[in-house]
Amino acid sequence: QVQLVESGGGLVQAGGSLRLSCAASGRTFSSITRGWDRQAPGKEREFVAAIKWSGGTTYYADSVKGRFTISRDNAKNTAYLQLNSLKPEDTAVYYCAADPQYCRDYGCYGFRFWGQGTQVTVSS
Repeated sequence: QVQLVESGGGLVQAGGSLRLSCAASGRTFSSITRGWDRQAPGKEREFVAAIKWSGGTTYYADSVKGRFTISRDNAKNTAYLQLNSLKPEDTAVYYCAADPQYCRDYGCYGFRFWGQGTQVTVSS
């Protein structure tokens, strides 16, 4: 059984920063791509960022490029999403995910495993 557990969400003012963590347990993730999606109220879930565990290739949605950074700690089997220069439109539930069906230049999709989500709220 695969388990992904997020942490680090919260309330922050516009322009502020947060760091989200996603710890994995269960099945070995030595070569599985990990990522983050988000879902704002009344909107569809959208891709945010992803990282290939082997090699570290990263993918970002255009809306977060230059502001968000995804990284990993192999020893801790944990992925991180650093959120900088936050905007009110970044307010959403952020979901950690793993093992996408495919990745392209514009993102990774069809993740097979999900965390429970963590709320990020950005006030104006």
